[in-house]
Amino acid sequence: MSVKNFFSKEQKEEILKAIKEAEKDTSGEIRLHMESTCKGEPLEQAVKVFKKLKMHKTQQRNGVLIYLAVKDRKFSIFGDEGINKVVPENFWEEVKDEMRAHFVKGDFATGVSSGIRMAGQKLKDFFPYQQDDVNELSDDISIGD
Repeated sequence: MSVKNFFSKEQKEEILKAIKEAEKDTSGEIRLHMESTCKGEPLEQAVKVFKKLKMHKTQQRNGVLIYLAVKDRKFSIFGDEGINKVVPENFWEEVKDEMRAHFVKGDFATGVSSGIRMAGQKLKDFFPYQQDDVNELSDDISIGD
């Protein structure tokens, strides 16, 4: 199965809906990036993709990337320095645990959507929506090699 076909059309819509809902009440930005295989450690790869997608260029440095290597069954979450300064130390591990609980059942779309919503809630708590907020990054699912 290719990365592009990993999620059904309905599952992609569910994930995009979760991103839009999560970003509705915050200035933060959330993206999902998918690759077939992970070259190295998932967190290191997430950092590379984060920079490649220019997610570090948000005004408040509050971007969050969910990285998924579908064939390798590896994933990671990377938050920029703005969000990392304010979330509890173990927050990203809690999000990963929530996602993993769905992943082990084979329900990847729900797992990703759940992680997006958890990240969105924290972004809302620390980076509430401002009237002049603009969507700084695309909400589309990013697909790599």
